[in-house]
Amino acid sequence: MNAPNRSDSYLLPEGAQKVTYEKDTKISNAGKFTILREDHTMGNLIRMQLLRDPNVMFSGYRHPHPLIHDITVRVQTNDASSPVEALANSLDDLSTEFDEIAQKFRRLTGNSKDPSSFS
Repeated sequence: MNAPNRSDSYLLPEGAQKVTYEKDTKISNAGKFTILREDHTMGNLIRMQLLRDPNVMFSGYRHPHPLIHDITVRVQTNDASSPVEALANSLDDLSTEFDEIAQKFRRLTGNSKDPSSFS
């Protein structure tokens, strides 16, 4: 069968970096991040969080093909920030938001287990 291995959609190849950055040479304060082994779920979350930042002028992502499990996020910022700073801040904000959602869920469901104890 020609189907790709399912683990190819989430396991990084040996020696590969999860995120790479390439500065845009034509537009100031712009760049392209390639994130391996992610899809529309992560791409859209990152794009929307970046657009909440007042220093971000443009943010968009592409998921080139359903069998290619990588996304490309393009970011352009004003002079007050860089694309790397904007992405780092957005990821921190998303992490905080997910922690708050998890705490609220545990409180509302009465589940006080430590999430690190789940395997």
